[in-house]
Amino acid sequence: MTNDGSGAVSERVRVLLADDEHLIRGALAALLSLEDDLVVVAEAASGPEALAMARAHRPDVAVLDLQMPGADGVKVATSLRAELPDCQVMIVTSHGLPGHLKRALAAGVRGFVPKTVSAQRLAEIIRTVRAGNRYVDPELAADAISAGDSPLTAREAEVLELAADGAPVAEIAERAALSQGTVRNYLSSAVSKLGADNRHAAVRLARERGWV
Repeated sequence: MTNDGSGAVSERVRVLLADDEHLIRGALAALLSLEDDLVVVAEAASGPEALAMARAHRPDVAVLDLQMPGADGVKVATSLRAELPDCQVMIVTSHGLPGHLKRALAAGVRGFVPKTVSAQRLAEIIRTVRAGNRYVDPELAADAISAGDSPLTAREAEVLELAADGAPVAEIAERAALSQGTVRNYLSSAVSKLGADNRHAAVRLARERGWV
């Protein structure tokens, strides 16, 4: 608990940090711990671990890296918003592609900032998000507006993402719980919409725009 200088005592904001880069996560935890009104209650190095730590510690704000093993920050955010609606979610990223921002906002993320932000500024944004407000880095927002929306449907994006590692159609169909014919149709549609020569090129194009 902290004193705001007027004699009133307030609860500190409980923060979860999730980043698979241990050095960055540790440094950030140390810097945020210098803030009187913030306390890092848990750390995680992967998407599944972030969910487990959130369930165990019930943070007020979860600060998630966009790209983590097991599940990316947007997928974790979707689960957290469903399971712990009182937990506000922020994403920090070194890959601020327009599609990532739009997916994050659709998942209920309240903050989206680049990893170049200072610890002091991040602390301010955590407070903003905890108060129920939204903060999006202005440059990332401008890029997202100029890039336009993804032409892919949710199912096309899902199937294209499953195809990213070169998996055969049969494997993609099993993982997506679809027929092989349906998978081929989705892949063909995605390739056509993106103007790509094949599904591998389509994956690359979609990733460059942050659509998968």
